[in-house]
Amino acid sequence: MRKKMFRGRKYFIEALWEGLLKISGSVTSIIIILIVLFLFSEGLGLFKKDVIEEGYVLAVNKDNPIKDLNSQQIKDVFDVKIESWKELGVDVKDDKIILLRLDDIPNYVPEEEIAEDMSNLDTIINNIIEANPGMIAFVPRDFTQKGFNAKILDLGTINLKEFVTGKEWFPTAHPAAQFGVMPIVLGTLWVSLGAILFALPFGLAVAIYSAELANKRVHKILKPVIELLAGIPSVVYGFFGLIVIVPLIQKAFNLDVGETGLAGSIVLAIMALPTIITIAEDALRSTPRAMKEASLALGANKWQTILKVTIPYSISGITAGVVLGIGRAIGETMAVLMVTGNAAVIPHTLLEPVRTIPATIAAELGEAPKGGAHYEALFILGCILFIITLIINLVVEYISYKNKNKVA
Repeated sequence: MRKKMFRGRKYFIEALWEGLLKISGSVTSIIIILIVLFLFSEGLGLFKKDVIEEGYVLAVNKDNPIKDLNSQQIKDVFDVKIESWKELGVDVKDDKIILLRLDDIPNYVPEEEIAEDMSNLDTIINNIIEANPGMIAFVPRDFTQKGFNAKILDLGTINLKEFVTGKEWFPTAHPAAQFGVMPIVLGTLWVSLGAILFALPFGLAVAIYSAELANKRVHKILKPVIELLAGIPSVVYGFFGLIVIVPLIQKAFNLDVGETGLAGSIVLAIMALPTIITIAEDALRSTPRAMKEASLALGANKWQTILKVTIPYSISGITAGVVLGIGRAIGETMAVLMVTGNAAVIPHTLLEPVRTIPATIAAELGEAPKGGAHYEALFILGCILFIITLIINLVVEYISYKNKNKVA
């Protein structure tokens, strides 16, 4: 009777723990899915935003044949980089482009003609545009209602192609913000790739030494030191990089500034090393002793056994360490922000300042008004970071699966 009661209690406790684990796993999965959905739902609203600042329009003379402008052309016009309509492929009577903002109206009309409540501003703006065939006006939409017959350009909304292929990130530009993510994405990939090229060979070498070659005394010292490195805050690594690595790079390559992609790669490599070493070492130690002894018995030396038996057997665990190391490198924020120069320009070498996705989000999210185009663009950057990480995980898992089948 007691045995039955004991067994019943044991089965009940096991079932309870099993149920709690299932609930915990389900809740965690649901939360992750909801976070991803929230990320995409917040970001995709960007492509419903107007090209120019919300609440404003671009107006030209009604005889001007121009139909539309993209965001880069608008910025170049108002930055006076484009000064004539011919540069835009348009034939206008007055070829020189004349800019009009609200602040410029007193230059055309005496201030006493402008009513205190600005009730006649629609007519004034319309008359100024009619009198200047080459004019383009950036004015509030509210002032283009009553008696306004100038041509308002239909510029549409921000499109995905310009967002992905754009080469300039300037979200506070007026009248058209620039949301070209190519410099930021390339900066992220450059820094992350450089970090892995530095970290992977060193990490794997230390893992092999610790797992296969080091004696117990050395291993007891080496293991805690490596784990201690993993616990150092990223801002400390960033400070170290700023004080030590940045000046060394500046002097070694005779650069104007040492805050470059190379500095970011070295700092991230140092940060990724503990993860790669720890997981790779555990994977190497999981190789059955019988397989190693069989290899040695057949005449292979220690290095041949490591290269032909130990590493192929533990390749799945090693790739897992690489994935986690890459994940830390791609997602790191503070250290990269401190040592890479934070310049949103397309990099051509690692010796140029760059800006990464996490650094951009961290630096700008606090200043972006909620619900605005800038705010949503930063969420899209988060979506891109998620997709990049997902692709890397899938590729590494595929490579690991193929290698595992070869070993089998």
